[in-house]
Amino acid sequence: MNDKVAPLLPAIGTVLLGKDRQVKLALSCLFSQGHLLIEDLPGMGKTTLAQALARVLGLDFKRVQFTNDLLPGDILGFNMYDQAQQAFHFQAGAIFSQVLLADEINRATPKTQSALLEAMEEKQVTLDGETRALPSPFFVIATQNPSSQAGTYPLPESQLDRFMMRLSLGYPSIESEKQLLKGLDAREQLANLKALFTATELIEVQKAVLDITATDTLIDYIQRLVLTTRVDSSFDYGLSPRGSMALLRAAKAWALLSGRQHVIPEDVQNIFHAVAAHRISSSHYSTDLDENNESEATRYLLKSVDVLAAA
Repeated sequence: MNDKVAPLLPAIGTVLLGKDRQVKLALSCLFSQGHLLIEDLPGMGKTTLAQALARVLGLDFKRVQFTNDLLPGDILGFNMYDQAQQAFHFQAGAIFSQVLLADEINRATPKTQSALLEAMEEKQVTLDGETRALPSPFFVIATQNPSSQAGTYPLPESQLDRFMMRLSLGYPSIESEKQLLKGLDAREQLANLKALFTATELIEVQKAVLDITATDTLIDYIQRLVLTTRVDSSFDYGLSPRGSMALLRAAKAWALLSGRQHVIPEDVQNIFHAVAAHRISSSHYSTDLDENNESEATRYLLKSVDVLAAA
């Protein structure tokens, strides 16, 4: 299995220079059947990463530019009356794809944002009393600008909790930006990116992630991290059960991408910031991601909780 997944990182790295950690996090998210939220300033490569992921994984891809006048039907689809046949026919929206890129999701109104909730959780869409299954596999990759920018609507907690990971790309390194200035065309690199997977092979990898071993000691460590977010007075609210399960699945995917069949504490620590920071609230510590894709709140938690329980 490692021979199959190993080429993915360098392939995407030809398009997104110097962002190996973020790419590995993104792949861990998709391999563990999660949705991905990429938060950063405009022009940092958020859309490029989403397109590169879909292309190398061989997935059908559609993009919706979220604006304040976007309606739920623009995403989900609608029933249109055919005068000739005197019957309604369903016109599928962009969500009926294996990868939906919700570009600048926080520029749409809360009503439109909430149209994604059922799809992200149940992988289906219900319209006019009829439920339609979405393709398999199905991912939402959403980008958003910082909430400090004009014209944004913050995502509610219920929506954030459905994203397995949130990550930030940050500014490129000096060497990476130098290559861009010397003429490296990311769009051309993206166009030349070859599919290294099929949808069927991706589903096989997702099943392999579930088979990665996690000992009781490792699970106890995750539970102590989760419990601390719920009982420590520094936090207004902590991780949900969905969040704790996301921690374990993402750690298993990170282990697989690292060439192991078992999870170690470092796997949990590597994915912890991306999985936990957007799911917690603290009046003492910031949950914003820094240039290392870490937050003050999640660093505090990792320092506060021992890998092994005290005797």
